[in-house]
Amino acid sequence: MTKNKLLQPFVKWAGGKRQLLEIIRMHIPHKFNTYFEPFVGGGAVLFDIQPKKAIVNDVNLELIATYKVIRDAVDELIEDLSKHKNEKDYFYTLRELDRMPEYKTWPSVKRASRLIYLNKTCYNGLFRVNHQGQFNVPFGNYKNPNIINEIVLRAVHHYLTTNDVLFHNTDFTEAVVDAKRGDFVYLDPPYDPMSDTADFTGYSLNRFGRDEQIRLKRLVEDLDQRGCKVLLSNSSTEFIRDLYKDYEIVTVKANRAINSDASKRGKIDEVLIMNYHNLV
Repeated sequence: MTKNKLLQPFVKWAGGKRQLLEIIRMHIPHKFNTYFEPFVGGGAVLFDIQPKKAIVNDVNLELIATYKVIRDAVDELIEDLSKHKNEKDYFYTLRELDRMPEYKTWPSVKRASRLIYLNKTCYNGLFRVNHQGQFNVPFGNYKNPNIINEIVLRAVHHYLTTNDVLFHNTDFTEAVVDAKRGDFVYLDPPYDPMSDTADFTGYSLNRFGRDEQIRLKRLVEDLDQRGCKVLLSNSSTEFIRDLYKDYEIVTVKANRAINSDASKRGKIDEVLIMNYHNLV
């Protein structure tokens, strides 16, 4: 199948896999039926693989709603994006909207447009919400942010409307309830923190601590028993390596681009964990 090279993430997302695609691609099974991705985020791996049949999920309701708007109303979305202004006061006015009860009744197109606008114009392109689910990243003050990337939006629209892609907004275990033998599941959860101060799970309301990592490990065991092929990304901590010691583990170098402390950005060790033999 010829891949569409224009197909790529329409937002920058914490933990995004664009920089690791070349390595991840080397470990994708050659053949599988349905593709499952319970932590889809910006969709870098989904858009790189471009499966004909996929079931994807994310705990962030606004993000999943935005995918659906791009699929169902891309023209209206592009039109609404053109109305935004790269101005500080305007940014903060739009940012504060999710503090208001009436925001929940906003049309889905306007909410998707707001999410993309804030992502393109906020500091470091960082999507983060507080414990009330309110977007709280400051204005980025960029000269010419690419608020309307029409080529990418239309490429995503074309992919989602010409393939069988289902979206869910639920717990990661529920997202793969239909996975069976011959299917492929890629898991990219919030990472186990490298240190006590490195924890970054602020792009959703749900904190993903060690108990959740253990629950995810149980899911991997269940998927393995079902005959699914599973590939998982995580940080290279002693906890994660010990948790998955019975699986194939490949260490990779990744750039940590999102960190409030610039001195802590740079190459770090991550792991790819598989329940099948290395394909390389």
